[in-house]
Amino acid sequence: QVQLVESGGDLVQPGGSLRLSCAASGFTFDDYPMAWYRQAPGKERELVARINWRGTWTDYQESVKGRFTISRDNDKNRLYLQMNSLKPEDTAVYYCNGFDSWGQGTQVTVSS
Repeated sequence: QVQLVESGGDLVQPGGSLRLSCAASGFTFDDYPMAWYRQAPGKERELVARINWRGTWTDYQESVKGRFTISRDNDKNRLYLQMNSLKPEDTAVYYCNGFDSWGQGTQVTVSS
């Protein structure tokens, strides 16, 4: 049974940082690329960042370039998203994606 479980979401002030984590199980994690998506209220789900199976290639949505970093630990079956210089427009539910599966999401709220 494939499971993706996100954690790390929180309420943070503008300019702050958060690190999201996704624990993967039920498939061979290091065989697959992974990605983070987000969905803000009233908006469609959008790709935030993606990473190849080895962690040697990454790609980012333009609005998060230079602020967010996607990474993975294949020994621990974990995907991460380090988010710095957070802005109110980063407020959304963040989802882990891989192996055609989704996690339940973790809420990130950026507000003063």
